[in-house]
Amino acid sequence: MAGPRRPGRGAVNLAPAPTYRLLAELEVAFDMLIERTEALLEAYAASPAEAWAFQAEASTAWLRRALLDFWYTDGQDGRATRSHVGLVAADEVLLAKVAEVNAAKAEFATQLAHIRDNHPPLLAEAKAVLPFRHPQLHDHLRGSGLARLHLKQCWRAIPVAEAPVARVRLAWYSSGRSIKRLTVREVEKKLLALDSDAPHVRIQLRKLAALPSGEPLAQVQSQAPLMRANLFYCEPLEDGRTRRAMNVALPLFLPAPRGCLPDHNLPPAAPPQQRTRARRSDEKLEEAPYLPSLRIYRYR
Repeated sequence: MAGPRRPGRGAVNLAPAPTYRLLAELEVAFDMLIERTEALLEAYAASPAEAWAFQAEASTAWLRRALLDFWYTDGQDGRATRSHVGLVAADEVLLAKVAEVNAAKAEFATQLAHIRDNHPPLLAEAKAVLPFRHPQLHDHLRGSGLARLHLKQCWRAIPVAEAPVARVRLAWYSSGRSIKRLTVREVEKKLLALDSDAPHVRIQLRKLAALPSGEPLAQVQSQAPLMRANLFYCEPLEDGRTRRAMNVALPLFLPAPRGCLPDHNLPPAAPPQQRTRARRSDEKLEEAPYLPSLRIYRYR
């Protein structure tokens, strides 16, 4: 009786990796993230460089809270992340440590994406297991039941300016939106996933049926207010740019060989209650949603 056929030379083994191995690789990536973050904090504590924190004292304890804030708090929306706004004048040593932390964050994100795509149930186990590898990180949560890991707050990168900056202007940005382009067929599937017997859903299905099948539609999601930094470089970059705008949910590290912060402003304590920017005259979407239940808009 012939034995099982052996794969030929060059054959690819398509068997999925055992889940324990995937979890072990994620644990290694998480450990590396913690170790490199601790190394960055040690370098910051030993550095005489200036720093500034928004509504806080720019101490080593503040930076530790900001960079190791990996947890959900009670009642926190799973899609929301907390911000820790600040500026750090960084020398070459600090910048190198930040680069190492960001590389570890990227590797952790890669491991998470692989698990999410191939073994989604493993994510829940990862959230439960990883915190206990470093119990000192959540001692302040002991007994409060808040030890759930917030994965996005783990892998979001630390912002870094690519060149010395002459001044920084911080401002709240509260007009952000995410826009996803959808087909009529895709929108129909989303509507049918709702209660198709509900009168308001039936009305929207009829409105959708009145559109040409090839018309593109947009699903719009308003984003939470965030802090944005406008950077003005000391010298033009190689591509000629003299300024850059970037979101700063974590402390922004600025190349500063002399250890001094550039000129910067003090933003308001809270974002404005109403939209402060005028609507663009070339706005591509209609002003009112065409299908309110899904925030679906037609293009003008």
